[in-house]
Amino acid sequence: MTPQTMRAAVLYDVDDLRIEQRDVPELAEGELLVRTMASGICSGDVMAWYIKRKAPLVLGHEPAGVVAAIGGRAARDREGRPFALGDRVFVHHHAPCFACDACARADYVQCAGWRRSKIDPGGIAEFFRVARENQSDTLHLPESVSFADASLVEPLACVVKSLRRGGVAAGDTLYVIGLGVMGQLHVLAGGALGARVFASDFIAQRRALAERNGAVAFAPEEALQHLGRGADVVICGPGTPSAMRAALAAAAPGGNVVMFTPLEPGTDLELDAERLYFDDLRVVGSYSCGPEETRAALALVEGGVVTVAKIDATLVRLDDVPRAYRDLAAARIVKPIVCFD
Repeated sequence: MTPQTMRAAVLYDVDDLRIEQRDVPELAEGELLVRTMASGICSGDVMAWYIKRKAPLVLGHEPAGVVAAIGGRAARDREGRPFALGDRVFVHHHAPCFACDACARADYVQCAGWRRSKIDPGGIAEFFRVARENQSDTLHLPESVSFADASLVEPLACVVKSLRRGGVAAGDTLYVIGLGVMGQLHVLAGGALGARVFASDFIAQRRALAERNGAVAFAPEEALQHLGRGADVVICGPGTPSAMRAALAAAAPGGNVVMFTPLEPGTDLELDAERLYFDDLRVVGSYSCGPEETRAALALVEGGVVTVAKIDATLVRLDDVPRAYRDLAAARIVKPIVCFD
């Protein structure tokens, strides 16, 4: 029997995160109610300027769980497989319409339906509702994949897209700037593509973690001495002008630079236009992910390429979310994942 109320992590501001009682969402025809089993706290959730404009909100958009109820007739995933009570699922918080011009180009993040869709009320709640439009990017989970590992599908899918936008191929030199969770995922996924992975961060423990996962890691100021002629692809993780300038400086002639994190609105970014032009560099943004990337990410998780152990994730309970949020913001941990009973 589904309860009428549930507990959820509600963010009012970056220093005001509470565990509150909320009503369990009601279902319309064909909608799903999912009991959350695991959901990560995103590094974007502690980017103050970004999250402040969204608050208040129920935190979390990386959930995996179990179908607890279905509204009326059975719903189906994109491949036509029906959802049933007890199914283990990953749910992406955005899903495209597959009918517009943007979707025809596979530019899913520019689809109006993708931007409008969401899970209700959020992933760090005991239950959440999956509207019919979101079910086109709701994936059945193999029994071999734990819920904690499945909660990495969404952030890993963003990394899959980033590497594709950068054109990473086997044998390329890949340089990852910033070794929080997204940097660590770039190291693992880039290595799986056959790239030679270099990485930098100011925090020694994060460099050591990247080295355990196959990267050559160093302090940021040592980049040029390690990279020689430069990197074929540079992933700029931090959303700062200095990081972007460092990314461009580290790119080889003809190289690609991926801006993985936005800069705060109104931030000026001065670039060496002469080098950008004559070295034939390409700079591309990479925002979120779509259904093709979530499926590729799940395959990496199922294959054991990416696991919570490899990124040194910290598993916490719902009551621990405020503390885990502060620890993530202060860079004391790499990735908190909230696990439910």
